[in-house]
Amino acid sequence: MTIFLPCRSGSERIPNKNTKDFAGVKGGLLAIKLDTLLKISKVDSIIVSTNDPKVIDVAKSFNKRKIIIDIRPDHLALSSTSTDALINYVPKIINDKHILWTHVTSPFLSVSTFDKAIEQYLSVDDYDSLMTVNKIQTFLWSKKKPINYDRTLEKWPRTQTLPELYEINSGFFINSRENYLKYNDRIGVKPQLFLTKGYESIDIDWPDDFQLAEMIYEKNHYK
Repeated sequence: MTIFLPCRSGSERIPNKNTKDFAGVKGGLLAIKLDTLLKISKVDSIIVSTNDPKVIDVAKSFNKRKIIIDIRPDHLALSSTSTDALINYVPKIINDKHILWTHVTSPFLSVSTFDKAIEQYLSVDDYDSLMTVNKIQTFLWSKKKPINYDRTLEKWPRTQTLPELYEINSGFFINSRENYLKYNDRIGVKPQLFLTKGYESIDIDWPDDFQLAEMIYEKNHYK
């Protein structure tokens, strides 16, 4: 299995998001992520796809053969580049049978979680891919009305009786290269929903997310 780790430069919401110091860790989120990924079983290589010299320096500092740097073409490293375009690029640079796509913005995913997900993906035949999700079982509204319960029947039903819905948290996606080519997607037609819990579900997208994640990391991980 090969890991695809996209790390383009030019983050607009959090400048230098991938490599800026995080909770005192030099190399930031990228260093934390690579340290985790290198410990995962059944992984042959880690493709760091980037156009950022700082990312390249951090990746090279590990001095590990498993880490391979892909210099991403400029047209695929723009803020306007669609995820679909990047998805179509992945099977062009990865020939392995299975691909795990993950992000540095999920710093709390553990080695054991990755190992468990990979094992489930490889051993469960009922699904053709896997992605991490959060379970949502609460009151959800559009701008005008509820979308997961009927207030004409019960204004405030017990949350336990509400339908279980799932939010993709972008922790990681596992799919076959064959499916990438067949569906032009990082999941197949029947993905397994792999539930992450607690801190592992955190996805850093905004400056407030970054600061909160730093506090959590310092409290629970940083030594």
